[in-house]
Order: sequence, then structure tokens, then C-alpha cells
Amino acid sequence: MLTIVENVLLGLALAMDCFTVCFATGMMLKKADYKCITLMALMFGVFQAAMPVIGWGCTVVLGKYIESFDHWIAFILLAGIGGKMIWDDLQPEKEHTFNPYNLWVVMTLAVATSIDALAVGVSFVCMGMKTVVSVLRPVVIIGLVSVVMSYVGYMAGLYTGRKFKLPTGIVGGVILILIGMKVLIEHLNA
Repeated sequence: MLTIVENVLLGLALAMDCFTVCFATGMMLKKADYKCITLMALMFGVFQAAMPVIGWGCTVVLGKYIESFDHWIAFILLAGIGGKMIWDDLQPEKEHTFNPYNLWVVMTLAVATSIDALAVGVSFVCMGMKTVVSVLRPVVIIGLVSVVMSYVGYMAGLYTGRKFKLPTGIVGGVILILIGMKVLIEHLNA
């Protein structure tokens, strides 16, 4: 079971993509459009919260077959996602054009930024979260952190422009890898 601090850190790690997309949106729009950012933030929060539930639900059915090696699965998933986030952040930036006012564009971005949360849901079962109640707290925290980080990213993009560039993928990736290592070490020492 994850502590509240670990849940917030997990939420921050998963919300780094939301932050980055909203940061870019703020830089692109160069104006405070609260309707746009509210739509993006809410969509990102809902998808970031829903994807772990989907991953968790699919895994609960198969849970009894993977108990003996579930800690390795959690480690591999979290380390893999974290490594991918770091890798993506180190790649050269590409030009992207998107319309943040289009609902389908925002939904596509919400799904794309929440794919890693699906795998985190799988790791919940591996961490012993076998009931809906046990995943409720992390899922709510992940969703809320994603909403907040979306607003923070947007505002940072508005006011700092191109001068301020955070390695958000690297920070998020390292957090996921560290949580995966914690799960593995706890199970190996048990």
C-alpha cells in the first residue's frame, strides 16, 4: 500500500506529460484562456484517474496466477515507463501543431498522456491492492494532481515562455523508477 506522499509523487510522475502539454499550450496561446485550460485540465485528470482503474480491473482477474512474481512485474512496468519518459525527454523536440480548443484534440491528448497510467493500474494489483477501496485513494490523488499540474503547466507556459524549460520527462521517469525499486526491494526483503 502506498503512503499519501508516495501517491502524490506517483501522481506528479504521471502528470508530467499533462504539465508539458499544458506548458506548450500556454506558450502557444500567449493569453490566459481559462475555458481552454479548464477543459484540458479536467480531461487530463479524468483520464489519468480512469486508466489505472482499467489496468487494475483487468489485472484483478489474473492476480492469483501472478502472485509469486508480481513484484518483478511492478518493477519492470514502473521502471519501463520511467525509462521511456526519460528517453522521450532526451530526444530532439519536434514541431507539433494542435488546436487546444477542439474537444477531439483534447481527448486525444488526454488519452496519449494517460497511457502510462494504465500500466500503473496493473502494478497496483502487484502491490497488493486487491479491492476497489484500496485503489480509490491513489486514483483520486492521481486525478487531482493531474488537474493541478495541468493548470501549473499552463500558467508556467504563459508567464515564462521559452526561457523556462523543465526536464519534466526526466523528473517523472526517475520518480517512477524509484517507486518501482521500492516495491521490488520491499518484496525481496519480506
